[in-house]
Amino acid sequence: MAAVVVESPKHAAAPSRAGVFALAFAAFVALAAAGWLFPRWLTFLLTLAAGNGLVSLGIVGLMRGGVVPFGQGMVFAAGGYTAALLYNKLGITDALGLALAGGIAAVVVAAPFAPLLSRYRGIFFAMLTLALSMVTYGLLMKLDALGGSDGFNVGRPTLFGMKLPDAHVGYVLYVITVAVATLAAVAMRVVFSSTRGLLTLAIRDNELRVEYLGGSVRRAMAVNFVVAAFCAGLGGALVVLSLGHIEPNFSFWTTSGEFVFVAILAGWQSVAAVFVASTVLEVVRSFSSAYFPNTWQLALGLFLLFVIRFLPRGIGSLWSRRAGS
Repeated sequence: MAAVVVESPKHAAAPSRAGVFALAFAAFVALAAAGWLFPRWLTFLLTLAAGNGLVSLGIVGLMRGGVVPFGQGMVFAAGGYTAALLYNKLGITDALGLALAGGIAAVVVAAPFAPLLSRYRGIFFAMLTLALSMVTYGLLMKLDALGGSDGFNVGRPTLFGMKLPDAHVGYVLYVITVAVATLAAVAMRVVFSSTRGLLTLAIRDNELRVEYLGGSVRRAMAVNFVVAAFCAGLGGALVVLSLGHIEPNFSFWTTSGEFVFVAILAGWQSVAAVFVASTVLEVVRSFSSAYFPNTWQLALGLFLLFVIRFLPRGIGSLWSRRAGS
């Protein structure tokens, strides 16, 4: 099968991998150092933002191919429940191991549906993923073995066999989550700049031409869906470890909608914008619910409309060199 070469004169040259790694490392060091000075509430908020941002990062990968999933809550919950069950039932407490297990479990859950979903686009893709998420929510609500509607608690994780200190457990989880998010962001940036990433952009523009050139549209979309599931599983596990609790609402449609909200807010040009948008969502939601408890959703909606009106390509278009694409 012939390889597909996708080029566009509108795209600026992608940054070198060495530059991406150096920038990511500098960002991680800066965030880790700043986190030591942050108050506990802000550290916790940023931990959730980084964990949830992983889910939206996978959605951005799918958006580059022209589809938007409204059911990432399914794989988000799969990762979270896997981490919680391994902790409570098998005694596996290492934070990094639980996060990786959550990502793998999400892939196992998503992989059987990938060939089916790769056939559909537009509203059909969105509704099918939403249906899968809501079926998962219904099962989680009914299964007493998984805590039913109340869910169940998760204890404090360890790191490489060491117990986390009481005074700094929130900070350590923050650093772990930021580290995983940084690695995922670098990996996705490399993928987006690769031949497979450019193929995904070509699929969004003209699927028929990609097939004529020898590319497999369905295979590419199926792989993107599985990769997005892995990101969501990682995020679900890390969020559960920070919250110390898991419940069926992880798979509810409103949860999936928030991930899509962040992806739209960020745009598809920049991976860093995803985590900026996730942080913005957490900050707006936190302060809006504190000062306007009955209308905080309205505040989020107005904020999204403002961004769509003045930044139709998302926050990432403010600094991305691909904003003109």
